Amino acid sequence: MKLFIKKPIAQLMAASKETEKTLKRTLGVGSLIALGVGAIIGAGIFVRTAAAAGEHAGPAVTISFLIAASGCALAGLCYAEFASMIPIAGSAYTYSYATMGEFIAWIIGWDLVLEYALGAATVAIGWSQYFNEFLNTFFHVHIPFVWSHAPWETNISQTGLYINEAHGHGIVNLPAIFIVLMLTLLLIRGTAESAIVNNVIVVVKVAIVLMIITLGWQFINPANHTPYLIPANAGIVKTSTGVINYADTFNHGWLGVLRGASVVFFAFIGFDAVSTAAQEAKNPQKDMPKGILISLAFCTLLYILFSHVLTGLAPYKDFLIKGKEASVTYAITQFMPGYGWLASLVTIAILAGFSSVILVMLLGQTRVFYTMSIDGLIPPVFSKLHPKHRTPYKSQWLFFVFVSIFAGFIPDTIVGDMVSIGTLFAFVLVSLGILILRRTDPDLVRPFKTPLYWLVCPLGALICLFMIASEGIGNWARLIVWLLIGFIVFFGYSIKHSKVRHGIVEPAEDPINPKFVE
Repeated sequence: MKLFIKKPIAQLMAASKETEKTLKRTLGVGSLIALGVGAIIGAGIFVRTAAAAGEHAGPAVTISFLIAASGCALAGLCYAEFASMIPIAGSAYTYSYATMGEFIAWIIGWDLVLEYALGAATVAIGWSQYFNEFLNTFFHVHIPFVWSHAPWETNISQTGLYINEAHGHGIVNLPAIFIVLMLTLLLIRGTAESAIVNNVIVVVKVAIVLMIITLGWQFINPANHTPYLIPANAGIVKTSTGVINYADTFNHGWLGVLRGASVVFFAFIGFDAVSTAAQEAKNPQKDMPKGILISLAFCTLLYILFSHVLTGLAPYKDFLIKGKEASVTYAITQFMPGYGWLASLVTIAILAGFSSVILVMLLGQTRVFYTMSIDGLIPPVFSKLHPKHRTPYKSQWLFFVFVSIFAGFIPDTIVGDMVSIGTLFAFVLVSLGILILRRTDPDLVRPFKTPLYWLVCPLGALICLFMIASEGIGNWARLIVWLLIGFIVFFGYSIKHSKVRHGIVEPAEDPINPKFVE
């Protein structure tokens, strides 16, 4: 069945040439770095940091960030080599197609839905909580619990926005769906316009993060950092989505830190989203590695400093009950007297920051499916471009519906964990891909080379595998179910329409006026 047939590098390079029927090259190195920072600094720093500290790592979440960053840095070097060598849309999917064959490429392309689409859903859920904080702070109104939370979530709040509401379950998270709709419309309008909006947002939210680190440092309570690792006898905490028992294996000690690393790993997925925009970069061979590595290094430093300050301001258990998704605002309001204005400013900056993350995730997802559609592995509707804006507008609408289902009806803890395991799986394959390609095609032109690839590639894959191993059985089960669905699509549709499999070198369709040729 030729499951592992590869797409020739020469064919990939030919597809990178810009025409009126391809994506438009509008992004410079500054915009690529901003895309990376825009995707990285968001839910990871403002929501997942508190979640990882409260549930698994405590103050040692800073070490969790170091572990996650080391895996990302090693994978990032591999991404940078691939992005400079194969400068087209598709990210890890495209790289796998060239190195490990069509079946592996399909698995990773299907898996990237967990990274980008569900990543957008996770951040949209966090955006909803902060939007409610914004309405309450500036207009003294809020959206009721039932219309801003998923059906699985219950109102057990003893403080905050929902104290006067009857206890019960959520129905749908309407604000989360709203922000996905607005950014979908922006992306349909054009990549250059979206990048301009993202650049402005990035400047604002980085400035706010630096203000929190600088001003919050003087309010750090050393007692909150002692003990640094969560002890096994830390007790039990009841939350709106269940019960956290710190005696559980991955909820205390060093294993808790490792589990925390897999949680905050979600915070780093933005850097590889840069690679999905390779076909829209003006000078991808030089600019893609810079966009990937500079954004990753810059954000890692901010994460470590920010998490140290946040866990120093408030006890880690507070993040599970009182702070929840809005833990940053809570910590500033309760433990930084005289800086209430900063909490208000943070709410605005976080809303903007979350918006840029969702924007980049939605862009990345549609670009991966654009390339898969061009290859014939999924229906041509995903590569149909807008006649004027040359964006995959039908794909954007389809993913709006898909992302909205998860953002509106599933809690962020479940969605976020699915994102982490999907992303880690992608990083493992990218790291192995470089190792394979260095052996099979040593003479390929590589504008950027991964240093010490014989060490970096296997070590990056190994660290990511360790983080995957710390994921709960529930996450593994969801990943397996998702992959099984993907296998049904692959064997039912993809192998019948694969252009590489059938020897179709030139595109068999006009993305603007598709007439698919079998």
